[in-house]
Amino acid sequence: MSRKYLIAGNWKMNKTASEAEDLVGEINTSVGSQTTVQVCVCPAFTALAKTSELVEQTEVFLGSQNMNAESSGAYTGEISAEMLRDLYVSFVILGHSERRQYYGEISTAINLKVLAAVQNNLKPIYCIGETLEEREAGQTLAVVRQQVREGLANFPTNAIEHLVLAYEPVWAIGTGKTATDEMAQEVHADIRQVLAEMFGESASASVRILYGGSMKPDNAQSLLSQPDVDGGLIGGASLTSRAFCGIVEAARALS
Repeated sequence: MSRKYLIAGNWKMNKTASEAEDLVGEINTSVGSQTTVQVCVCPAFTALAKTSELVEQTEVFLGSQNMNAESSGAYTGEISAEMLRDLYVSFVILGHSERRQYYGEISTAINLKVLAAVQNNLKPIYCIGETLEEREAGQTLAVVRQQVREGLANFPTNAIEHLVLAYEPVWAIGTGKTATDEMAQEVHADIRQVLAEMFGESASASVRILYGGSMKPDNAQSLLSQPDVDGGLIGGASLTSRAFCGIVEAARALS
């Protein structure tokens, strides 16, 4: 099954609304009219409204970095799926390793967010991955399998086409270290096998699995050429249009 590459930029806690205007303008100019590769930008909450306006007439999709599982209520500082949809958000990153590490999020709680997202017509980008200690202990596949099963429990099979996963080896995020092409492919293939066990072969074949560990223009093509790597969740390299669009162009060259 042919899966369209998705290159999603996670800006993390960077870029004011005015800074977003400059960055998105450059991205729009460079890759905003092509449809070969799906492109998504995920700014901080304060820049979502401005970015939504900027990408409205383009082929660039808007994503959020997080959301709450509840629809509304007394949850100070939180954002609901309905609020995101009101800004024409399409994707939402859930379970990023930084949310797990710094804010204590666990897969069973993230699962509630995943289900709330898809119920509100948002496409969850569910993040999974192992720490350096877990990799060195030979636990990578066991850890990732458990995260997939817990985070996607009760996910509706009829909505599987809206699901995106992102494998992010925690030891490769923001460190400049990158999993080798073979390491990435091994884990991605195993993730797809777990999806097949949960949802069936056909559904598994339709799910895009992104790589999220220090992908850059100079290593993007080799990573993206792996059979089960369907794009990238880009951190640091998404903060400049040259680097981000270079990764998009690498994906276009392979499409």
